[in-house]
Amino acid sequence: MKKYLLGWAIFISLIISTSTFAQSKAGDIEINKLPLEVKAILEEYLNILSNSGSLEDCAEKFVKIAGGSLVNEDGQSLRNNVQAFSLKKDYGNIKFYAIPLRITRVNVAKSNGTGYGASAVKGKVYKIWIDKKSKDLGLPAPVSIIVPENHEFINAPKVINIGSF
Repeated sequence: MKKYLLGWAIFISLIISTSTFAQSKAGDIEINKLPLEVKAILEEYLNILSNSGSLEDCAEKFVKIAGGSLVNEDGQSLRNNVQAFSLKKDYGNIKFYAIPLRITRVNVAKSNGTGYGASAVKGKVYKIWIDKKSKDLGLPAPVSIIVPENHEFINAPKVINIGSF
């Protein structure tokens, strides 16, 4: 009876893990297909994290490439919790990531909108996984960048999701 239950448990685990793995790859593209304008914004974000003298300096530079729900409706300032939590986490942990940049995976999805008011954007979202300096430091972490479509004044890619480093 125990062998029977163990066999079923293993079978069900395999089914669940296989379907989860298959779903996680939906929308993936080859790394070399990442648009240059998106890669440039990603590199700028990593440069800001790596070379800012303080978290305040980092936030001041970052707001220029931030978008969606990371910024207030005016698009000129970060939302209250961004600097204190997400940006602080990435700023403190950038030292664990490979410089120069090593991308391990890129996923593309369509967004119907992120953000509030005039700074709300919709378009293609590139979720890009960044590798650590070494495998013993853990798994790669993602940063999401949106390429806006049909927005009145936002026409350059913007970083829309941080805090995974």
